[in-house]
Amino acid sequence: MKPFWYAVSLLAGSLFYSSVVPAQQNAAGALLQQMEQASQSLNYEIAYINVSRLGIESLRYRHAVVDNKVYAQLLQMDGPRRETIQRDNEISYFEAGLTPFTLNGAYIVDSLPAVVNADFAKLAASYDFIAVSRTRIADQLCEVIRIVPRDGTRYSYIVWLDSETKLPLRADLLDRDGETLEQYRVVSFAVDEGVRNLMQGLKNASLPPALAVPAGEKVTLNWKAGWLPDGMQQVSQSRRAIPALSKPVESRLYSDGLFSFSINISPADGNSVAQQLRTGRRTVQTVVRNNMEITVIGELPPTTAKRIADSVDTGTSR
Repeated sequence: MKPFWYAVSLLAGSLFYSSVVPAQQNAAGALLQQMEQASQSLNYEIAYINVSRLGIESLRYRHAVVDNKVYAQLLQMDGPRRETIQRDNEISYFEAGLTPFTLNGAYIVDSLPAVVNADFAKLAASYDFIAVSRTRIADQLCEVIRIVPRDGTRYSYIVWLDSETKLPLRADLLDRDGETLEQYRVVSFAVDEGVRNLMQGLKNASLPPALAVPAGEKVTLNWKAGWLPDGMQQVSQSRRAIPALSKPVESRLYSDGLFSFSINISPADGNSVAQQLRTGRRTVQTVVRNNMEITVIGELPPTTAKRIADSVDTGTSR
């Protein structure tokens, strides 16, 4: 009888495990969706630092919703003044020595981790969300959640979100060996109507004119990537002349909603050489094949960038 009961216990254990894992995934995913909603709907101000191998940035971010429109301000706290202002779908950039300009956009992406505005319902198809523990950040109790790509081809995140407001108070970007590449860390924050009242002044502020962006030419590219990480989708494609290179470059941009990269193809010349360069989260991988120079640039581990570049079927450009 012992072998029988042993088999029964193993089966019961496997069934229990299979039911617990999806439950943990769903619970962690629900918390991340609450973080996404809080980041986009609350009126708040945060002071935070970005730490990377390039140094430390100190910034302040304010966010408010006024009359169903989003207003936000990102300010560089050290060195020459750099400021980005959002008024609904207009993003205006101010920097010393440069002419201010405005672009269309849904939110400010500069110096904020991608997890702040990520669509976690969509990411759930390619990433595992794992609840880790609870701890304190900026004197607040936080839920700690890991965001891990199922296919192991991208970086991962660990996110600390405030248990009360669900705002992200820390986010570590990790490479495939678990080393920290970048860290976003809130030093202090406030969630109140005072921030909303302060941001109302942007309703009638005079912002710089919108920058004229030439309409993209519709092109047909006869090459394609033979392999992409799970969940990566093409966002755009283009063909343009690069005066400095004296040759045309064809590009495709891809994203999974958390990380992005581009594949760029141009005719090879005497300066074309296979090479790989990595700076923090960004990798530049170039291969030369069939008289074509193929370069992958983006937020990818080097091995993944190399695999994508090697998989490209160059075809024949039209």
